Amino acid sequence: MTTGPVNRSLTVLGIETSCDETAAAIVRRDTDGKGTILANVVRTQLNLHASYGGVVPEIAARAHVEVLDAAIIKALADARLDWTAIDAVAATAGPGLIGGLIVGVTTGKAIALARGVPFIAVNHLEAHALTPGLTHGLGFPYLLLLVSGGHTQLLIVKDVGSYVRLGTTLDDALGEAFDKAAKLLGLGYPGGPAVEKEAARGTPSVPLPRPMHGRREPHFSLAGLKTALRHEAMARAPLSEEAVADLCASFQEAAADVVSDRTKRAMEIYVETMGADAQRTLVVAGGVAANQRLRAVLAKTAEDNSFALILPPLDLCTDNAAMVAWAGAERLARGLVDDLAAPARARWPLDPDAPPALGAGVKA
Repeated sequence: MTTGPVNRSLTVLGIETSCDETAAAIVRRDTDGKGTILANVVRTQLNLHASYGGVVPEIAARAHVEVLDAAIIKALADARLDWTAIDAVAATAGPGLIGGLIVGVTTGKAIALARGVPFIAVNHLEAHALTPGLTHGLGFPYLLLLVSGGHTQLLIVKDVGSYVRLGTTLDDALGEAFDKAAKLLGLGYPGGPAVEKEAARGTPSVPLPRPMHGRREPHFSLAGLKTALRHEAMARAPLSEEAVADLCASFQEAAADVVSDRTKRAMEIYVETMGADAQRTLVVAGGVAANQRLRAVLAKTAEDNSFALILPPLDLCTDNAAMVAWAGAERLARGLVDDLAAPARARWPLDPDAPPALGAGVKA
């Protein structure tokens, strides 16, 4: 629903409940388009899911119900604002775990209705995509690598609401692959930090494949890498601490090589699509962007291909509500708001017109 541009400073409450973080934040967007985070509250559920080796949707949804109201109240207190200062409410409406999404969307709609302010249903992927506008004042267009537990995609970000998907995963997302690798090797949850910690002690000496390497289409496939890791682990069983560390280092290096190769190909397509004079900036977002080896490899890839690299602060790479509030503010400034019938959606692709990748399990 379009209402027309809003040319004034905007203060937006953001709500994020798409997975296992309950978050509330308040962001201000000035008339010049610059953003300021006034409050950013995140309540993690890691201790609730650790024993299961992954997120349990029903447990996550109940936990959101229990802590969301308190998180919103704390965000207002941290920002030193009352309800009269809030111009709109933005809530993640998808993609994600439907039970958690319903909690956040319902809460956001209730607040918007009670306060008489607009409600904005935010796409979680768009929130990640727009974060560099908040953190770095980055203008459009740019190339986005989104790497998280549920998504691995390469997209051209042309403007708010305008995205071109270049590549996606055919099977596992990168974060999902790290989690499965950690579980296979008997490490803790979440798997990404556990594998990275072990990798720092090991050497990448185990031969593992680089799926899709050199392919023209910048898609990803990570299930085969995980399977190869399992075979190598079985061949070395029982695993010593040194063997686990070497397997982690080898898996991490293979994953980083795959991401570098796929991103390089996406850079070529970006230049072909947007023109040689277009801004050459690579943005990396999502929880896996916290991996230090991946950051180093992508920094080299960007430098080699004459791209600037932007990595949002670590606390804005993982799920948070500041990015949701900012996406809401950007949409509100353009007059893009939603009515109270806006649904929660387990799947919600940023570029719905993109042709499906052959064999891809769509997770957006």
